[in-house]
Amino acid sequence: MDDASRLPGYPFASHWFARDGLRQHYVDEGEGAPVLMLHGNPSWSYLWRRLITALRGEHRCLAPDHIGMGLSDKPGEDRYAHTLASRVADLDALAAYLVERRGVQDRGWTLVMHDWGGPIGMAWAARHPGLVARLVVLNTAAFPNPYGERVRPALRLPLWLLRETAAGERLFLRHHAFARLATLPPFGLRRRLPGDVRAAFLAPGRDPGHRLAVRRFVQDIPLGPADPAWPLLLRAEEGVRACADRPVLIGWGLRDPVFDRAMLREWRRRLPHAVVRAYRDAGHYVLEDAHDRLVPEIAAFLRR
Repeated sequence: MDDASRLPGYPFASHWFARDGLRQHYVDEGEGAPVLMLHGNPSWSYLWRRLITALRGEHRCLAPDHIGMGLSDKPGEDRYAHTLASRVADLDALAAYLVERRGVQDRGWTLVMHDWGGPIGMAWAARHPGLVARLVVLNTAAFPNPYGERVRPALRLPLWLLRETAAGERLFLRHHAFARLATLPPFGLRRRLPGDVRAAFLAPGRDPGHRLAVRRFVQDIPLGPADPAWPLLLRAEEGVRACADRPVLIGWGLRDPVFDRAMLREWRRRLPHAVVRAYRDAGHYVLEDAHDRLVPEIAAFLRR
C-alpha cells in the first residue's frame, strides 16, 4: 500500500524520512506549533485522521508510522530490530530531521500518545524535555505495570499464547488475528467501525509478510527487569517525571481491557494536575469511540 490518500478521512500527502536504508512514512499537515502524534500497536497514523483535520488550521501536525507499520517500510528481522530501543532511536532521528531540514520549530511541541506511543514518546521526551511543552495521553502507559510483574489472570493466557507459541505466530502472521480483533467490539472498541474504516486500519497488513512488527511489539512488552525493553520503560518513567510540570490532558476510554482504570489512576497519581476526560462508553481506541467529544477537548486544550 503506497498511497493512502483515498482512504476515508485520510486525504493527506505522504512524506518520507530515509535512514539506514529504510523509509519511514509520516504525515505533515498545517503550520504553527508542532503536535507530534505517536500511534501504538496494531494501528498506524490513520488513527489520527480526525485530530489532524481538526488541528491543522492552527498547528503543524506530525504523525509518523513506526517502521513495519502503516506506509513505512516493513523490513525483516535481518534489517531491523523491532524493539522499543529501535523505536525511540527512530523518533530521535526523525525529530532531528524535522527540526534541521523541514523547518519545524525546536520548542513548544505537544506530544500526543496512544498505546505504545506512550513509552516511545516519553523515553524520547526524557532525552529532550525542553522540546516538549504539553502532553496528551490516550490509553497508554509509560511506567511499570501498577499491578507489578504479575499478569492479570484475564490476560495471562492470551499474552502467553501471543508471545510464546507457534500458534501465536500463526495468528499474527497468517491470520492477522490481533489487528482484526483490535478493530472489533468488544476488544478494541465499543462501537462497530464502518466497513471501509476498519479496512483502512487493516490495509497495511494485507500481505502476511507485512505483519511482523505487530507481533514483535507484543513480544517486546516489558513485564519485568528481565525483559529487554525494561530499561527503556524506566527511561520513559523518567520522561513522565521530567514533564510533570507541563500542561497535560488525559483522554481515556474506560472500557479498555488492558489499559484499565488502574492505569488511569497511575497517570493521575503521577500527574495530579492533569485535566482528565474519561469516557464510559469508549474502549482502547478512544479516538474512534469518543471522537465527537475527545477531538474538540484536545483542540480546546491546545488553544488554552
